[in-house]
Order: sequence, then structure tokens, then C-alpha cells
Amino acid sequence: MDKNGQPRRTGRTEVTSVPYRAAVGAPPGAEVFDLSALSGRAHGHGLDPYAAKRPTFHELIAVRGGRLRCSLDFGACDMTAGDWLWVRPGQVHQYDSDLAEADGVVVLFTPGFLTPATVQAARVDQPVWRSPLTPTDADAAALDAVLQVLRSEYRRLADLPLEIQIDVVRHLLSVLVLRLSHAHGVRETAGAGSEAFRRFQRAVERDFCRTHRVEDYAHALGYSVRTLTRATRSATGTGAKAFIDDRVLLEARRLLWHTDLPAAAVGDRLGFPGATVFTRFFRRRTGETPAAFRARARGTHEVRAEG
Repeated sequence: MDKNGQPRRTGRTEVTSVPYRAAVGAPPGAEVFDLSALSGRAHGHGLDPYAAKRPTFHELIAVRGGRLRCSLDFGACDMTAGDWLWVRPGQVHQYDSDLAEADGVVVLFTPGFLTPATVQAARVDQPVWRSPLTPTDADAAALDAVLQVLRSEYRRLADLPLEIQIDVVRHLLSVLVLRLSHAHGVRETAGAGSEAFRRFQRAVERDFCRTHRVEDYAHALGYSVRTLTRATRSATGTGAKAFIDDRVLLEARRLLWHTDLPAAAVGDRLGFPGATVFTRFFRRRTGETPAAFRARARGTHEVRAEG
């Protein structure tokens, strides 16, 4: 059942890719609003707020009261007061509980809104964590203070020139993401890595559907395979080939769960030479076939969404 008590639609052809649409009068590139306004904002853009979506922008969700359940790239997120979730561009995100049951703040911003220095220092362009973060007391107080100033200033921007509006929001948002990315519980995950790793990461994100060979990336980037392997292992704890395969597997799971594409078509989209090769890859990495994963994942998600 959906949030209106109607049967949940099961036919799926593609996850909705959601572009950023600035609110009227808002500084282009960023927006701050209460969670209670999310449904109205989505409907205003012709979107179902409870459907799986793939935003092309960043979405920060801070829960201040109540309970919010959602999923992010196959991970269940059960959020209560004090929890934060950072949805990165390209991740598949879906709300699984009534938005009216939670109180919170949502911050949206486009990938190019923050300065390159902030992007690197806050690891903005890396999916560092996918689960909700519950900061320690000291971190929570600092984050809440910054968020309240950002929220307050955002509501008072109408009397400022556009250039000043943008600067105010950019500076305050920079403080927020820097504190959030370095809050307790985040630093144990992968750091920014070396320049070689960052270039490799960008190349994989761009070309993982075209090639799964470390040699191809090494040649294109001007590094040796050994250099890329060392750089990737230093940044993530895994080798370059495993890093590529992890990205391919994530996309395979996204497509199998959120679309009705046949497994063979999923494999073809991801650059596999045939359905058998894709099935062998998927089974080796997950221990189950693509069809079995689809049935299990969808069944689990439907139960969780209706519970």
C-alpha cells in the first residue's frame, strides 16, 4: 500500500531521475525547508514524494523529532531525533513512512554550489556513508547551531541582492557539510585519498558501464595498474579491480530492484558481453542470481514499506 492507502504500483521501467529545480525567489543552487513541506514541494513538481528517486543533487536530512523510515541504495534507514542522512547525487532514495510522522529540516544543493576547496575537505563528491549518522553530543550541538543559523538566514534572504544571497547560503552550508563530514562516526570510512585515487574514482563513475578493466583506466589516466591498485587500497581498503566491481554491482542492484528490465538487459547496460557472464559475475559477488536478488529485495522492501 502507498501512503494514501492505495495499492502500491509494481510495474517499474526506470527509477525517476530528479533534476534540481530552484524554488521561486530562492538562491539558485541551494534550498532549505522543513520536512513537512517536502510533500507539497514534490507534488508541485509533479513527483510522488514516496516513489523511488535518483536525485541529481545532494539532499541532507536532519530529523529533529518523530520517526522517519527510508531506504538508500538497499540500506534501511530508521531515523529518529538527532539523526542525519546525506543522499548523494545518483543514489537511489525512497521514503517508506508517512512524512507527517517526523519533524526535520531538508537541505538541497547542487554538485557545483560549494567551492572546490570545501568539496575536497568535506568529501562532498564521495559516497562516504550510506547509513544515518547520530553525532555525539558535542558534534550534535555544533551541527544544530549551524543548521538553525542556515535555516534562519535562508528565510531572510529576500532583502539581499542575489549575489549576497548566494554567498550567505554557500558559506553557512560550507560550515555545515564540513562539520557533518568530520563528525564522530564518519572518519573511520574512506578518506579523500590521493590525487591518483580521486582521478580513478571519477573515471570509474563515468565509464564503469563501458569497461571493467583496471588496465583501461590506467592507460586512460596515465598511471600503472600497480599505482592505481595501491592508491585505491590506501583510500578504501580494497584493490582497484574490486573498486570497479563494487560500483558495477551497486548499479546492477539498483536496476534489478527499481526497474523491470530483464537481467540480460541489465547486464547489457552495464557492459557485460552476455547474460551468462553477467549472471556469473552477480552470483560470484552476492551468492545469488539476479532473479533471486530481485525477488528477495523487492519482497523485503514491500514488507518494510507496509509495516
